[in-house]
Amino acid sequence: MVRMFCVGVASLLSLSLNASANEETKTATLNKIIEPFKAEYTILHKSDPVGKGVRSLTYLNDNSAEYSYQTKIKWLIFSDKRKEKTKVSLNGYSVTPLHYKYEREGTGRDKYYEWSFDVSKNTARNIKEKKNHNVDFPKGIQDKLSYHLQNRLALIKNPEQKTFTYPVVSTSGSIKDYEFEYDGEEEVLLPIGLVKAIRLKREVKRKERVTYAWFAPEYNYLLVKLYQSKGGNEQFEAQLNKVTALTEENQ
Repeated sequence: MVRMFCVGVASLLSLSLNASANEETKTATLNKIIEPFKAEYTILHKSDPVGKGVRSLTYLNDNSAEYSYQTKIKWLIFSDKRKEKTKVSLNGYSVTPLHYKYEREGTGRDKYYEWSFDVSKNTARNIKEKKNHNVDFPKGIQDKLSYHLQNRLALIKNPEQKTFTYPVVSTSGSIKDYEFEYDGEEEVLLPIGLVKAIRLKREVKRKERVTYAWFAPEYNYLLVKLYQSKGGNEQFEAQLNKVTALTEENQ
Protein backbone atom coordinates (compact mmCIF):
# COMPACT_ATOMS: atom_id res chain seq x y z
CA MET A 1 0.00 0.00 0.00
CA VAL A 2 2.80 2.41 0.96
CA ARG A 3 4.77 1.58 -2.19
CA MET A 4 1.70 2.14 -4.37
CA PHE A 5 1.05 5.46 -2.64
CA CYS A 6 4.60 6.68 -3.31
CA VAL A 7 4.55 5.50 -6.93
CA GLY A 8 1.25 7.31 -7.46
CA VAL A 9 2.65 10.58 -6.18
CA ALA A 10 5.69 10.33 -8.42
CA SER A 11 3.70 9.45 -11.52
CA LEU A 12 1.82 12.64 -11.89
CA LEU A 13 1.61 16.44 -11.43
CA SER A 14 1.52 18.57 -14.46
CA LEU A 15 1.97 22.33 -14.33
CA SER A 16 2.08 25.57 -16.34
CA LEU A 17 1.57 29.29 -15.74
CA ASN A 18 0.27 32.34 -17.59
CA ALA A 19 0.20 32.41 -21.40
CA SER A 20 0.59 35.40 -23.71
CA ALA A 21 -2.68 36.97 -24.82
CA ASN A 22 -1.41 37.37 -28.37
CA GLU A 23 -2.06 34.17 -30.38
CA GLU A 24 0.56 34.91 -33.05
CA THR A 25 3.21 35.51 -30.40
CA LYS A 26 2.26 32.21 -28.77
CA THR A 27 3.02 30.30 -31.94
CA ALA A 28 6.18 32.16 -32.86
CA THR A 29 7.85 32.44 -29.44
CA LEU A 30 8.27 29.28 -27.40
CA ASN A 31 8.46 30.88 -24.00
CA LYS A 32 5.25 32.87 -24.51
CA ILE A 33 2.91 29.87 -24.52
CA ILE A 34 3.78 28.90 -20.93
CA GLU A 35 5.88 31.34 -18.94
CA PRO A 36 8.73 29.98 -16.78
CA PHE A 37 7.34 29.04 -13.36
CA LYS A 38 7.77 27.27 -10.07
CA ALA A 39 4.66 25.63 -8.58
CA GLU A 40 4.33 24.14 -5.12
CA TYR A 41 1.86 21.48 -4.02
CA THR A 42 0.80 20.00 -0.71
CA ILE A 43 0.51 16.20 -0.85
CA LEU A 44 -2.16 14.65 1.35
CA HIS A 45 -3.18 11.15 2.35
CA LYS A 46 -6.69 10.82 3.82
CA SER A 47 -6.73 14.62 4.27
CA ASP A 48 -3.48 14.66 6.27
CA PRO A 49 -0.44 16.49 4.82
CA VAL A 50 2.35 13.98 4.18
CA GLY A 51 4.68 15.82 1.82
CA LYS A 52 5.40 18.50 -0.74
CA GLY A 53 5.86 18.63 -4.49
CA VAL A 54 7.63 21.28 -6.55
CA ARG A 55 7.32 21.60 -10.31
CA SER A 56 9.18 24.07 -12.55
CA LEU A 57 9.62 25.05 -16.17
CA THR A 58 12.62 26.99 -17.50
CA TYR A 59 13.88 27.82 -20.99
CA LEU A 60 17.46 27.16 -22.08
CA ASN A 61 19.79 29.05 -24.39
CA ASP A 62 19.54 26.41 -27.15
CA ASN A 63 15.77 27.03 -27.55
CA SER A 64 14.90 23.91 -25.58
CA ALA A 65 13.09 23.78 -22.26
CA GLU A 66 13.61 21.95 -18.97
CA TYR A 67 10.59 20.64 -17.10
CA SER A 68 11.21 19.13 -13.68
CA TYR A 69 9.72 18.09 -10.38
CA GLN A 70 10.76 17.08 -6.89
CA THR A 71 8.68 15.35 -4.22
CA LYS A 72 9.44 14.70 -0.58
CA ILE A 73 7.08 12.47 1.41
CA LYS A 74 7.11 11.38 5.04
CA TRP A 75 4.34 9.01 6.04
CA LEU A 76 4.50 7.16 9.37
CA ILE A 77 7.93 5.47 9.38
CA PHE A 78 8.25 5.66 5.58
CA SER A 79 10.04 8.27 3.51
CA ASP A 80 10.34 8.89 -0.22
CA LYS A 81 12.32 11.49 -2.20
CA ARG A 82 12.13 11.77 -5.99
CA LYS A 83 13.58 13.96 -8.69
CA GLU A 84 12.48 13.85 -12.32
CA LYS A 85 13.61 16.04 -15.18
CA THR A 86 13.02 16.18 -18.92
CA LYS A 87 14.65 18.33 -21.55
CA VAL A 88 12.36 18.93 -24.52
CA SER A 89 12.19 20.82 -27.79
CA LEU A 90 9.06 22.85 -28.48
CA ASN A 91 7.44 23.64 -31.80
CA GLY A 92 4.34 25.72 -31.21
CA TYR A 93 2.09 23.50 -29.08
CA SER A 94 4.07 20.30 -29.74
CA VAL A 95 6.56 18.76 -27.30
CA THR A 96 9.38 16.41 -28.32
CA PRO A 97 11.48 14.74 -25.59
CA LEU A 98 15.28 14.96 -25.78
CA HIS A 99 16.60 13.78 -22.42
CA TYR A 100 14.90 12.18 -19.40
CA LYS A 101 16.29 11.53 -15.91
CA TYR A 102 14.68 10.01 -12.82
CA GLU A 103 16.04 9.42 -9.31
CA ARG A 104 14.35 7.94 -6.26
CA GLU A 105 15.58 7.21 -2.72
CA GLY A 106 14.03 6.44 0.66
CA THR A 107 12.21 3.46 2.14
CA GLY A 108 12.62 0.49 -0.19
CA ARG A 109 14.84 0.16 -3.24
CA ASP A 110 16.51 3.24 -4.70
CA LYS A 111 16.01 3.79 -8.44
CA TYR A 112 17.76 5.69 -11.21
CA TYR A 113 16.92 5.93 -14.93
CA GLU A 114 18.33 8.15 -17.66
CA TRP A 115 17.58 8.19 -21.39
CA SER A 116 18.37 10.43 -24.36
CA PHE A 117 16.21 10.49 -27.50
CA ASP A 118 16.68 11.42 -31.14
CA VAL A 119 13.14 11.10 -32.42
CA SER A 120 14.01 12.21 -35.96
CA LYS A 121 16.45 9.28 -36.26
CA ASN A 122 14.35 6.76 -34.29
CA THR A 123 17.17 6.18 -31.83
CA ALA A 124 17.40 6.21 -28.04
CA ARG A 125 20.22 5.67 -25.57
CA ASN A 126 19.88 4.07 -22.14
CA ILE A 127 22.54 6.13 -20.38
CA LYS A 128 22.42 4.07 -17.19
CA GLU A 129 23.15 0.83 -19.07
CA LYS A 130 25.24 2.51 -21.82
CA LYS A 131 23.15 0.91 -24.56
CA ASN A 132 21.79 2.32 -27.83
CA HIS A 133 18.39 1.29 -29.18
CA ASN A 134 16.57 1.61 -32.47
CA VAL A 135 12.97 2.61 -31.75
CA ASP A 136 10.11 3.15 -34.17
CA PHE A 137 8.78 6.26 -32.45
CA PRO A 138 5.10 6.96 -33.18
CA LYS A 139 3.93 10.49 -33.92
CA GLY A 140 3.68 12.57 -30.75
CA ILE A 141 5.97 10.36 -28.65
CA GLN A 142 6.55 11.53 -25.06
CA ASP A 143 8.61 10.45 -22.08
CA LYS A 144 7.14 9.79 -18.63
CA LEU A 145 7.28 13.46 -17.69
CA SER A 146 7.03 15.38 -20.96
CA TYR A 147 3.50 14.14 -21.65
CA HIS A 148 2.28 16.26 -18.72
CA LEU A 149 3.65 19.36 -20.44
CA GLN A 150 2.12 18.24 -23.74
CA ASN A 151 -1.25 17.81 -22.04
CA ARG A 152 -1.07 21.37 -20.67
CA LEU A 153 -0.35 22.76 -24.11
CA ALA A 154 -3.18 20.73 -25.64
CA LEU A 155 -5.63 22.25 -23.15
CA ILE A 156 -4.36 25.75 -23.82
CA LYS A 157 -4.68 25.25 -27.58
CA ASN A 158 -8.13 23.65 -27.47
CA PRO A 159 -10.04 23.87 -24.16
CA GLU A 160 -12.99 22.05 -25.78
CA GLN A 161 -10.99 18.86 -26.40
CA LYS A 162 -12.59 15.87 -24.66
CA THR A 163 -10.10 13.02 -25.14
CA PHE A 164 -6.31 12.94 -24.95
CA THR A 165 -3.98 10.10 -25.97
CA TYR A 166 -0.19 10.18 -25.62
CA PRO A 167 2.27 7.43 -26.64
CA VAL A 168 4.78 7.31 -23.77
CA VAL A 169 8.16 5.59 -23.74
CA SER A 170 8.78 3.90 -20.39
CA THR A 171 12.00 3.59 -18.41
CA SER A 172 12.46 0.14 -19.96
CA GLY A 173 12.11 1.47 -23.52
CA SER A 174 8.64 0.08 -24.25
CA ILE A 175 5.86 2.36 -25.55
CA LYS A 176 2.36 2.54 -24.11
CA ASP A 177 -0.63 4.84 -24.75
CA TYR A 178 -1.72 7.05 -21.85
CA GLU A 179 -5.36 8.09 -22.23
CA PHE A 180 -7.38 10.83 -20.51
CA GLU A 181 -10.98 11.93 -20.93
CA TYR A 182 -13.08 14.94 -19.98
CA ASP A 183 -15.05 14.23 -16.79
CA GLY A 184 -16.95 17.45 -16.08
CA GLU A 185 -16.47 20.81 -14.38
CA GLU A 186 -16.64 21.87 -10.74
CA GLU A 187 -15.46 24.40 -8.19
CA VAL A 188 -12.73 23.14 -5.85
CA LEU A 189 -11.65 24.71 -2.57
CA LEU A 190 -7.86 24.86 -2.38
CA PRO A 191 -5.22 26.72 -0.34
CA ILE A 192 -5.19 29.33 -3.12
CA GLY A 193 -8.99 29.78 -2.84
CA LEU A 194 -12.15 28.62 -4.58
CA VAL A 195 -11.29 27.72 -8.17
CA LYS A 196 -13.50 26.68 -11.09
CA ALA A 197 -11.85 23.78 -12.89
CA ILE A 198 -12.18 21.24 -15.69
CA ARG A 199 -11.71 17.65 -14.52
CA LEU A 200 -9.95 14.94 -16.56
CA LYS A 201 -9.97 11.25 -15.74
CA ARG A 202 -7.53 8.44 -16.44
CA GLU A 203 -8.45 4.85 -15.62
CA VAL A 204 -6.12 1.85 -15.77
CA LYS A 205 -8.52 -1.05 -15.33
CA ARG A 206 -5.97 -3.86 -15.12
CA LYS A 207 -4.39 -2.07 -12.12
CA GLU A 208 -7.73 -0.84 -10.71
CA ARG A 209 -6.24 2.65 -10.63
CA VAL A 210 -8.20 5.85 -11.26
CA THR A 211 -6.71 9.34 -11.44
CA TYR A 212 -8.59 12.64 -11.53
CA ALA A 213 -6.87 15.91 -12.48
CA TRP A 214 -8.37 19.40 -12.20
CA PHE A 215 -7.23 22.26 -14.49
CA ALA A 216 -8.25 25.88 -13.86
CA PRO A 217 -9.13 28.08 -16.87
CA GLU A 218 -8.54 31.23 -14.79
CA TYR A 219 -4.95 30.08 -14.29
CA ASN A 220 -4.55 29.27 -17.98
CA TYR A 221 -5.45 25.60 -17.40
CA LEU A 222 -2.87 25.10 -14.70
CA LEU A 223 -3.19 21.81 -12.81
CA VAL A 224 -4.61 22.77 -9.42
CA LYS A 225 -5.61 19.42 -7.91
CA LEU A 226 -4.87 15.74 -8.36
CA TYR A 227 -6.49 12.69 -6.78
CA GLN A 228 -5.61 9.03 -7.24
CA SER A 229 -7.14 5.80 -5.93
CA LYS A 230 -6.31 2.14 -6.40
CA GLY A 231 -8.75 -0.70 -5.81
CA GLY A 232 -11.21 1.82 -4.39
CA ASN A 233 -8.73 3.05 -1.77
CA GLU A 234 -7.29 6.57 -1.76
CA GLN A 235 -3.58 6.72 -2.53
CA PHE A 236 -2.97 10.46 -2.45
CA GLU A 237 -4.26 13.93 -3.19
CA ALA A 238 -2.22 16.96 -4.28
CA GLN A 239 -3.35 20.58 -3.97
CA LEU A 240 -1.69 23.66 -5.43
CA ASN A 241 -0.68 26.16 -2.75
CA LYS A 242 1.67 28.55 -4.56
CA VAL A 243 2.81 29.52 -8.06
CA THR A 244 5.76 31.81 -8.76
CA ALA A 245 6.69 33.27 -12.12
CA LEU A 246 10.41 32.82 -12.83
CA THR A 247 12.66 35.46 -14.33
CA GLU A 248 16.26 35.18 -15.48
CA GLU A 249 17.30 36.45 -12.06
CA ASN A 250 15.53 33.76 -10.02
CA GLN A 251 15.78 30.75 -12.34
